[in-house]
Amino acid sequence: MEAIILEYAWVLLVLVGLEGLLAADNAVVMAVMVKHLPKEQQKKALFYGLVGAFVFRFAALFMITLLVNIWQIQALGAAYLLFISIKSIYDQRKGDTDEILEGVDAPEKKGSSFWMTVLKVELADIAFAIDSMLAAVALAVTLPHLNVFGMDDIGGINSGQFMVMLAGGLIGVIIMRFAAHKFVQLLEKYPQLETAAFVIVGWVGVKLLVMTLSHENVGVLPHDFPHSTPWTLVFWTVLLGIVVVGGILGVKQNKDQVKEHEAK
Repeated sequence: MEAIILEYAWVLLVLVGLEGLLAADNAVVMAVMVKHLPKEQQKKALFYGLVGAFVFRFAALFMITLLVNIWQIQALGAAYLLFISIKSIYDQRKGDTDEILEGVDAPEKKGSSFWMTVLKVELADIAFAIDSMLAAVALAVTLPHLNVFGMDDIGGINSGQFMVMLAGGLIGVIIMRFAAHKFVQLLEKYPQLETAAFVIVGWVGVKLLVMTLSHENVGVLPHDFPHSTPWTLVFWTVLLGIVVVGGILGVKQNKDQVKEHEAK
């Protein structure tokens, strides 16, 4: 019994770390999406986003058997993350090009309305909830069965495995609660980091796409590929590289803009 408890504790620790990283990605998306709103509306939109993240992760946990078996749901999540990533980067680059062609500061582009922004945030929450729970189940199913509160299964999953996934998901949302506000402040100081943020979103979309292509009913990639060591190393190495390169370029561009402003 002690060995099982230690195994559960270890998987929970790993899951908390994984959920924390995924929560940070989710927080980046929320921060970028709400930053065009006035301060008070930013707080409200972030609040709705955090509530949505909690609700959708909880719902995804009870629907995990559905998420695992229906590849179309995974495909929709991947498509949405890739869409908002590509569209946002394109719009940002187009705005920069227009400003250069005009030779003057381009008028600030009007962002989405408050409720449209909240809708976009909630849709992103759904996509990240799918990714989060699929990652969690890949770890949890390796654990031996353990009955909690006298129940064998919860939502089609062994009750012990379910509780580990629930704990990891809740801790991830708590991390997101504090990270989202920090990312908003960081983007205000270094707005150039917005591109890197959406590249991260796109890369998470690629991860969901890989899961879709490896689904047993799709079969384009081997079924175990998304959880293989090579892909895991590639995913986290590229993600870390995006963060590092984006941070360096963002800080450099900020310093260059400060110097140009002082020269004027």
